[in-house]
Amino acid sequence: MKSDIEIARECTLNNIVEVAEKLNLPQDELELYGKYVAKVPEKLIDEERIKKSNLILVTAITPTKAGIGKTTVSIGLALGLNRINKKAVVALREPSLGPCFGMKGGAAGGGYAQVLPMEKINLHFTGDFHAITSAHNMIAALLDNYIYQHRDEGFALKEILWKRVLDVNDRNLRYVVTGLGAKTNGVTMESGFDITPASEIMAIMCLAQDENDLRRRIENILLGTTVDGKPFRVKDMGVAGAICVLLKDALHPNLVQTTENTPAFVHGGPFANIAHGCNSVLATRLAMTYGDYVITEAGFGADLGAEKFYNIKCRKSGIQPKLTVLVATTQGLKMHGGVPQEEIKMPNAEGLKQGLQNLDKHIENLRSFGQTVVVCFNRYAADTDEEINYCREHCAEMGIGFAVNNAFVQGGEGAVELAELVVKTIDNQPSAPLQFSYADTDSIEQKAESVCKKVYGAKGVTFSAQAKKMIARINELGVAHYPICIAKTQYSFSADAKAYGVPTGFSINIRDIVINCGAEMIVLIAGDILRMPGLPKSPQAERIDIVNGLIEGLS
Repeated sequence: MKSDIEIARECTLNNIVEVAEKLNLPQDELELYGKYVAKVPEKLIDEERIKKSNLILVTAITPTKAGIGKTTVSIGLALGLNRINKKAVVALREPSLGPCFGMKGGAAGGGYAQVLPMEKINLHFTGDFHAITSAHNMIAALLDNYIYQHRDEGFALKEILWKRVLDVNDRNLRYVVTGLGAKTNGVTMESGFDITPASEIMAIMCLAQDENDLRRRIENILLGTTVDGKPFRVKDMGVAGAICVLLKDALHPNLVQTTENTPAFVHGGPFANIAHGCNSVLATRLAMTYGDYVITEAGFGADLGAEKFYNIKCRKSGIQPKLTVLVATTQGLKMHGGVPQEEIKMPNAEGLKQGLQNLDKHIENLRSFGQTVVVCFNRYAADTDEEINYCREHCAEMGIGFAVNNAFVQGGEGAVELAELVVKTIDNQPSAPLQFSYADTDSIEQKAESVCKKVYGAKGVTFSAQAKKMIARINELGVAHYPICIAKTQYSFSADAKAYGVPTGFSINIRDIVINCGAEMIVLIAGDILRMPGLPKSPQAERIDIVNGLIEGLS
């Protein structure tokens, strides 16, 4: 089969104005970025239309190095729905350069189920990530300057909470010292870098309801604590307006298209293992304004992405899915069943059977949120009919709808079975109210225990001395009502990346806490998870190149 980028090049793209016309988007409201990309203003959001739209969340079993294909399924489902004459729109996150040049090589779907133009989407796109990086680091520079310029007046911060960000996997920047050298170089202090998808600015942009809400959230960003114990925020420097200027264009969602010219909104890109893992509320609302069926995804497995989608995004935006699609593969299930990675393409009935425990745990979790669940089996070339039928029968015994997705190879035609199942399920099973894992009024400790015990299956939660110190600060600030965002490995229900399947008897240790007063959530850092990833021994950058004027190596 051809590579993703070869398939993308062969697709005939419609002018983005034509794509907008499919949705009845007013042409004069588009801000064009060439022929195939446009930004759409959030003022076009219509709450009455949103109420009539069917939102569908796509999530997955616990991911493995074998891959799951959640984005491919999300795009494929949109293609399949359009094949059965439904007005469907897909709303996705923007890819990060970190994994693009590191492990993954791209994140715009795959095969014949991609969002296009994939080279632009995977690289600089409309500059949203650059704007977020610049805005975040502008705050850091302004804070350093404020400390430097006002130190002779007795101003100082006894604790600085604001670091820097960069959309590159760079382990050498995790911990740094700034201001070295001459006195005019600034005040010497410890700092560090997170990756841009972990930036609070990214979370703020993805949760903001409009420009005014963006400004309010930026003003409330907690930068540190003064020597007399008072919180110091962005509004104390008087620069929130300047940061909003940097983010003015980035706030508007991006409209692109799929391999079959289906409209797609691609906007925002927080990771789900270290952030809240959902595309922007504005993009989702725009998609729901103009689409009868809207497909969106939440990063990594359902224990991370879906949990945060419900407990953070839905809680704060008031939207909720009519249905959740849980993606699984035989290769992923076999790895969770104890089959070595080098053997997962071979038939192994026992390994598949054991691996289904991971699927069942995710189904149980999703149902605990009040969600109707269907399972999508994402087909790979090595899969056998016997394995697929075994999984289908297993789901039937649980009363769960099951469909095979083959959009990677066949495009929309390969997702018709899934599309028909989704429509039938929504029509026949009215969605129940969303059930959150915890109440706003619960303490941080109670919220952590609720997620760790109910969703992960942990026996308990422990907090380091640093985490306890931050909880005390949270209570002093009066922000314990914020939802929590647990930063944890994506490869296991536990904090141990090598504990596949459904581990039991483990505890989750919260070693640190980050207070995001602008994003209005509390980030709990579990185990050894890092907010600045490193590059692998052989990064994808070694295979990305320009050959005869064409980009190669993106996938």
